[in-house]
Amino acid sequence: MLNEFAALRISAGLSVEDLALMTGYSTRQIQRWETGEGKPREAALTVLRNMAADGGTQSVSRFNFIDLFAGIGGIRKGFDAIGGHCVFTSEWNKYAQQTYAANFRDNHPPYGDITTIPTDEIPDHDVLLAGFPCQPFSIAGVSKKNSLGRKHGFLDETQGTLFFDVARILKDKRPSAFLLENVKNLTSHDKGRTFEVILKTLTDELGYNVWHKVIDAQHFVPQHRERIVIVGFRDDVPFSWDDLKLAPKGSVRLKTILHPEDASEEVEAPYTLGPKAAVNGKYTLTDKLWQYLQGYADKHKAAGNGFGFGLVTPKDVARTLSARYYKDGSEILVSQGKNKNPRRLTPRECARLMGYGDDFRIPVSDTQAYKQFGNSVAVPVFEAVARIMQPHIQTLMEAAEQRKAA
Repeated sequence: MLNEFAALRISAGLSVEDLALMTGYSTRQIQRWETGEGKPREAALTVLRNMAADGGTQSVSRFNFIDLFAGIGGIRKGFDAIGGHCVFTSEWNKYAQQTYAANFRDNHPPYGDITTIPTDEIPDHDVLLAGFPCQPFSIAGVSKKNSLGRKHGFLDETQGTLFFDVARILKDKRPSAFLLENVKNLTSHDKGRTFEVILKTLTDELGYNVWHKVIDAQHFVPQHRERIVIVGFRDDVPFSWDDLKLAPKGSVRLKTILHPEDASEEVEAPYTLGPKAAVNGKYTLTDKLWQYLQGYADKHKAAGNGFGFGLVTPKDVARTLSARYYKDGSEILVSQGKNKNPRRLTPRECARLMGYGDDFRIPVSDTQAYKQFGNSVAVPVFEAVARIMQPHIQTLMEAAEQRKAA
């Protein structure tokens, strides 16, 4: 009898070799999953489930992409799932590099600071991905620059910012498409001038067709997390955000990501312990910290603002998980009843809250894990965006092949 993984592959109309090509895993590994020797990796399952959702109509699309400001690979996972092959990764943080390398099967290590890497050392690619940090631009008048004989446009306006490195790679490599991610406030940063320069650079200077949208991860995971997604294509394509299907906000609750503590999941030390896989007591707040947080909240409430801790139950949706979560966990504290102090999420629960499967390896300390998941994107958001980009990437790839053959 076929197991679920094998049944999904067959219903999608894929051979073992096709699936290996799309996911980067060996044919032997896929055959082992089909015979029940080990749990299938989430990337392979995502490919099959996406194809099943589309009625098995997706074709095998092998394209190359690069992953800049990669963090722990959250954006990348969506493009792995639609048949992409990562040929270059840049991430400067050594702990994020460690987590990235533990989870992705590449023949290249994560490279460091992108500002030090010349464009000619970056492989050619079809899609550029970048979750670049937001920085202000120093904008001077074009007429003044002309009078001084200086360059203008992105070469000057974005110099000294990390967006400059995205722009120079787009200019020199001319990939068919890109996806950029940033905080929601990018649109209002520096009174809107930062976003104005970014859009002008991408459209007027670099000639891409560009769409942008703020998406709340709450459509996919039990967390309010708004991020701006900027999508661009080198050629004219009928891309539309209307193709992005979003479940109602709040349709997923924290119960889905919390440890059940009833022996229904395997123990994962040090996060869970004992025969029922109960959450390790070290994640429960000390009396001193809990008293401090309550006093801090009372102080700000009396002052008329809303600062304070966020106490949640399995029925709730959480606030935004931030990189400072390791300090006191105050934005998301899980209630353990009236007679017990609340607790932090475990790093595994943080991974689930960001949409990472339980097969995602966490090789770093709790402090580093909290920082990494707090800085990450919500994976299902970018899986969904990658899916609506996929047919247009496919069209551009086919057009390029036809031009080569002509």
